[in-house]
Amino acid sequence: MTGHHASKSITRRRALAVTGGAVAAGGLAVAGYRAAFADETTGTAGTAASASATSASGSTCMTLMTSVTEGPYYLDGALVRKDITEGKSGVPLTLRLTVVDATDGCTPVPGAAVEIWHCDAWGYYSGYTTANPGSSAPAESEDGSTADNDTYLRGYQIANAHGVVKFHTIFPGWYTPRTCHIHVKVHTGGAKEDGTYEGGKVNHTGQFFFDDEIAQEIFTLEPYSRHSGSYTTLDDDMVYDGGGAASGLLTLKAVKKGTPARGYQGLLTLGIDPDTENTGAGSGNGGGGEGGTPPSGELPPSGEPPTDAPTDGSSEASTDTNTATATSAS
Repeated sequence: MTGHHASKSITRRRALAVTGGAVAAGGLAVAGYRAAFADETTGTAGTAASASATSASGSTCMTLMTSVTEGPYYLDGALVRKDITEGKSGVPLTLRLTVVDATDGCTPVPGAAVEIWHCDAWGYYSGYTTANPGSSAPAESEDGSTADNDTYLRGYQIANAHGVVKFHTIFPGWYTPRTCHIHVKVHTGGAKEDGTYEGGKVNHTGQFFFDDEIAQEIFTLEPYSRHSGSYTTLDDDMVYDGGGAASGLLTLKAVKKGTPARGYQGLLTLGIDPDTENTGAGSGNGGGGEGGTPPSGELPPSGEPPTDAPTDGSSEASTDTNTATATSAS
């Protein structure tokens, strides 16, 4: 498979953000690392982590990561839960994400709802398990798990007082023509109801990405290795734009060095504007942005595409300028 390059065009606003935010990156990265683990601390330690996140970045946050559309595999009604695996096999992945207010000195956003969804080890999404992930993969039904085909690898978590959420999941697989990724939405103003999250608005829609070297090592392991074919690297992905953590690249820490099968921890800090809405519905203006025409790109995997899949070759990448911060520990 030959990958497709993402559009490298950026708005003037984003260019200014890239150059202006670089100085703050180091300090915010360290603060983000401390805040991400604040859910395991109590008392003054947690308070200090939050204060550090604010002071390290001064009065502003980097605003480097633009929103993208939600893609063809979004489903409403994901469950509020920490563990989203439902028995799906794969390399364990613990995500620790910190939501901060990019308009208020990177202060935590307690109560923000972080929603994630991603494919399984063979490239299948719940709700769309007959969509072929490309190249050669076993049928999704062959994995032997008891996962609910409508809900696996999807879920919400509500941010604690430090803006932190934690998910237990597996390292995602891949599908043609995308690199390995996780989708994310950040919601505010709603509440947990009937096991899911209702109301409020979506402030950010984006994606998380994985280091190529780590991903390709994992894909040699079972069950990933049963999906054969050419994996799209970050440089050839149509959505990832090469901006590192600012573009959603996770910092990954091995649970045990030299033993990738033991799993990884993934860390990222997301800066949102709580007053801005971005549904990620793929309209090109993303709900409140400046608009524009998305670059051509992703089509859903072949087989049985979802009814809301793009039919004109539109990409998941958007030119929307509703921005979010993504910083990681060095």
